[in-house]
Amino acid sequence: MIPVFFKWQGNDLIISVRVQPRAANDAFAEYNDEYIKVRITAPPINGKANAHLIAFLSKAFKVAKSGILLLSGETGRNKRLLIQQPKALPEAIAQHGAPFNT
Repeated sequence: MIPVFFKWQGNDLIISVRVQPRAANDAFAEYNDEYIKVRITAPPINGKANAHLIAFLSKAFKVAKSGILLLSGETGRNKRLLIQQPKALPEAIAQHGAPFNT
């Protein structure tokens, strides 16, 4: 069964994440049907966590930071993001059966 924390919208990927700020390192963690947990080292102060999350996802999906849009959850831990035309899928996503649209 493919989890519902991500879905393709044409060539773009919409992903739901739960952010754990002030973590020891940046990494994807456990998941459930609603979201995948992403640990980031940045604190949740003045948008630093959101900027750090976008930078982390940018590297993971091999897209420019401007290619990641925060759709919802700007001030909460649960967020939905649109990743425009990802060039790669991180193992944490690919292992859950996400087909890669190219």
